[in-house]
Amino acid sequence: MELGKRKELILAAIVEQYIKTGEPIGSKMLMATLPISVSSATIRNEMSELAEMGLLDQPHTSSGRIPSQAGYRYYIDHLMNRYELSEDEKAAVKFELEKASGDPDRLLEKAGEVLARLTNCAALATSPTDECATVKRIEIVPVGTRLAMIVLMTSTGIIKNGICRTDVEITNEMLSDFTRITNDCFIGKPVCDIGTVMIQTLVASLGCNALAMSPMFVVLADLATAAVSAEIHLEGEQNLLHHRELGDSIFETLAFLDEEEKLERAVSGAKNALSITIGKENMFRQLENTSMIVARYNIQGRDGGAIGIIGPTRLDYARLIPSVEYLTSLVGKLLTDTFEE
Repeated sequence: MELGKRKELILAAIVEQYIKTGEPIGSKMLMATLPISVSSATIRNEMSELAEMGLLDQPHTSSGRIPSQAGYRYYIDHLMNRYELSEDEKAAVKFELEKASGDPDRLLEKAGEVLARLTNCAALATSPTDECATVKRIEIVPVGTRLAMIVLMTSTGIIKNGICRTDVEITNEMLSDFTRITNDCFIGKPVCDIGTVMIQTLVASLGCNALAMSPMFVVLADLATAAVSAEIHLEGEQNLLHHRELGDSIFETLAFLDEEEKLERAVSGAKNALSITIGKENMFRQLENTSMIVARYNIQGRDGGAIGIIGPTRLDYARLIPSVEYLTSLVGKLLTDTFEE
């Protein structure tokens, strides 16, 4: 679909004014904002044609026009002038995220918190999911006579830890044996290979130490499973209650956000570096009155996970898209730095 210059100017003005006010836009308002001189009658004719093309909607017979979902899509793809974040804005975001650097899970939670606050939308961040991730480090730290903390770090920077309780007192010899065995058997191996079968085979080879040390390896297997499973950090769902245009559909949307499996499918469907799905472009009916902006972050040049927002279709796309992209790229850099330390 191609529009003439005048139609594009009118469509862009309607989208931008509606984003600001949330009220239908009439021809008189457009006359005051358009960068060209044109009569009110001409504007009304152009608006009528844009509506026939499916780019504008008319909520009421006597009211002005608002962008349709197709109108938003045309605006984003062809007309939008992106807002550039200032150095002060970037510094403020960086300052917040660096507080959580070094802890991948906390960093992703913080990213969601910051993005929810900046955008007044629901924000989400997924943990890295790389089935080819390998074991980078395994550590055991005694925290009691029969308690130890097992720590697993993967090549994608994910850190998981869990407490192990043994039936016997943990000795220095057991700690040394655990470290030796894990270094020999797991370091550099795919995380997804650490499962029940491998652990059973390993424990069977331990001989007299099997009973004492088996709880340690069971916990390690659980951590490996958690490390390769995607987790979604969701923040700011309550922000959606402030957007009156969502109407009664807000209840379905909030219920959907509680269904982690479906939400993960919706996010994982965004395969591009930046994906913007508007209204019925979303794969789930519960999101058909919302827009989703999702960007993917990289860790050491490999795909890591995704960060994004869900809000009404009336979003300030020109400002929010750069914010999502900058925050996402910063998360990727901080996670890469964590891994390389």
